[in-house]
Amino acid sequence: MGVFYGCKSHSGGSKENGDGKTVTWLTHPAGNILFKEQVAVAPVATDGLPVIELNEAEQFQEMDGFGCTLTGGSALALSRMQPAARAALLKELFDTSGANIGISYLRISVGASDLDEKPFSYNDLPAGQTDTALARFSLDPDRRYLLPMLKEILAVNPHIKIMGSPWSPPAWMKTTGDTRGGSLLPQYAGVYAKYLTRYIHEMQQEGVTLDALTVQNEPLHPGNNPSMLMLAPDQADFVKNHLGPAFSKAGLRTRIIIYDHNADRPDYPISILNDPEAKKYIDGSAFHLYGGTIDALSKVHEAHPDKNLYFTEQWLGAPGNMQEDLAFHIRQLTIGASRNWCKNVLEWNLASDPQYKPHTDRGGCDRCLGAVTIDGDNVVRNPAYYIMAHGAKWVRPGSRRIGSNLLPDLPNVAFVTPAGKRVLIAFNSSSRPQSFYAKMGDFKYALSLPAGAAATYLW
Repeated sequence: MGVFYGCKSHSGGSKENGDGKTVTWLTHPAGNILFKEQVAVAPVATDGLPVIELNEAEQFQEMDGFGCTLTGGSALALSRMQPAARAALLKELFDTSGANIGISYLRISVGASDLDEKPFSYNDLPAGQTDTALARFSLDPDRRYLLPMLKEILAVNPHIKIMGSPWSPPAWMKTTGDTRGGSLLPQYAGVYAKYLTRYIHEMQQEGVTLDALTVQNEPLHPGNNPSMLMLAPDQADFVKNHLGPAFSKAGLRTRIIIYDHNADRPDYPISILNDPEAKKYIDGSAFHLYGGTIDALSKVHEAHPDKNLYFTEQWLGAPGNMQEDLAFHIRQLTIGASRNWCKNVLEWNLASDPQYKPHTDRGGCDRCLGAVTIDGDNVVRNPAYYIMAHGAKWVRPGSRRIGSNLLPDLPNVAFVTPAGKRVLIAFNSSSRPQSFYAKMGDFKYALSLPAGAAATYLW
């Protein structure tokens, strides 16, 4: 597999075009090639090859980026490294120069996720107490690990976009009085909207601007710790009568994103967007893929084409399987979510220790494999690292998805970048090597992809 040069399509593949040189980054697990730039080879004129045609006249969504979730546990794992080793890893992850992969979008939890040492909010109180004035609100839990890591990441990439997602309000606001399960008590809906507004303001004061906020992580999964059940009518009511007006009054530019759960329930966000009083506050809908099929996301786009779509989470189970994980995530997420209108594509947790810790008890994930495993200053790069790299390195924020046809066993997606470069991400899902052309205007580029391999091509 190599980098091929373009040739005029009407010349039968015989005329070399030096200006059209293709840069190729390849992941081929069977060949032990993990996101490596390939050496250029001479073009080969081969008639009769299938063609992937890139069509810049067909333009779709603008991309915000590719990345993952910086959980509290990820921040803890990073904080245990020596400063020089951590700085080198953060540059590798978030810088775009050289072979660095250039993660451009992060998701963080508002309060704890299940990949923290224990559940917490920013207003935890003894049982039976309430604080409707939020006098005891404090970001101190995040000041231990998360905020310091975010500031180091922002020093590497000050333009990275950050999305916040709450797993649970403070327990005293819930029907169960517990971090796990339950629903938001109606009398505290306005207080909770102020809580989230205050969180965004105080993060800004720390130098961290939130690009977006999802209303509730996995609102139909109350068995996690922390978690909360929030049915679609309740989320619609919360957005239109509390959160939206609170954001508007505070002058926040942070985007409100609904749902943040599996592709098997497109009816959930559609039903909320069908309410015009809720819709006016909403930027779009977010999805995971632990249920349903990725093409269901397009149903939401078709119902409300004026609203955006996001792909915000997909885990990788330990110990990981490079071939199988690459095949699923590149096909379904990097390619599939992008082809179904998502502006970002995010893997789950950035980092963990060799025991997949920390995680909460009573429902925390004990097999979530980080994109990297950190053991002291030693770093193991896992499948999600390479999966993220195929999208993040070249499909920079502001890139726009463009048209490309699908071939049997060659799922693909194409983009044009703000700098005018064209990017094609393709995966060979067959059991044999495949040769093909990528065609752009008058030029065709002869390419070959090993079985089970993914490649990002740049012109």
